Order: sequence, then structure tokens, then C-alpha cells
Amino acid sequence: MLDLNHKSILITGGTGSLGQQLTKTILERWPLVKRLVILSRDEQKQFQMNQEFPETKYAAMRYFIGDVRDYDRLVRAFEGIEYVIHAAAMKHVHIAEYNPIECVKTNVLGAENVINAAMATGVKHVVAL
Repeated sequence: MLDLNHKSILITGGTGSLGQQLTKTILERWPLVKRLVILSRDEQKQFQMNQEFPETKYAAMRYFIGDVRDYDRLVRAFEGIEYVIHAAAMKHVHIAEYNPIECVKTNVLGAENVINAAMATGVKHVVAL
């Protein structure tokens, strides 16, 4: 059985609906998680999420502004991380159809950046959603 207690975890796209649910689940099931980093490019959503999961109540919580399109920022974010849950993606088909290059940058090149940054920093496990 998976045990995330005493582990460092990072969720890309962590302020999205899936990332928020994963955060809730991780904090409930593994209350001794060492560090839970929420990586997102959306400052406002990070602010709102911090209201629900404040660092004063959840000592493991960290909020990290970043984008999967930015390899160097991912390398910085992944330092000391054991598990990456990659949930960042453009998921709305009609928006992706209207903005195909942006979709490729996020969904394809961003995923490649996540894998390469994970390998460069020694992340033990990557779960891509």
C-alpha cells in the first residue's frame, strides 16, 4: 500500500479542481506528509487555496508559482521532491482547438519538461494524469 507520510510531493496544476481534490485527499490520508508543494501559474488561485489549506494549519503546505512550460522553474521546484503528480494541462477541448499551439506548449512540451526536470533532480516517482 502506498504511504506518503514523511514524503515530499509536488502537484503541477495544483490549483485546478483535480489538484485541489488531490491536496485534500493527501492531507486526510497521510497527515504526516513531509511537504506538499502546489505548483501553479495562477497567483489568485494559489491565494484562494491557501485560505482553505493554510500553512499555519497544514505545516507541509507550500505554494510555488511556476509553469510546466518553464523547465528551469521546474528544476527549482523539484529540488528535494520525491513524488510529482503531473496534473497541469489544457483540458477544455474547445479552448485547445482555438489555441492549438498553446495546448501543445502546455500538454506536450510541458509534460516533456516535467519528465526531464524530474530526471535531472532525482525525483523518484512521477504520476502523469
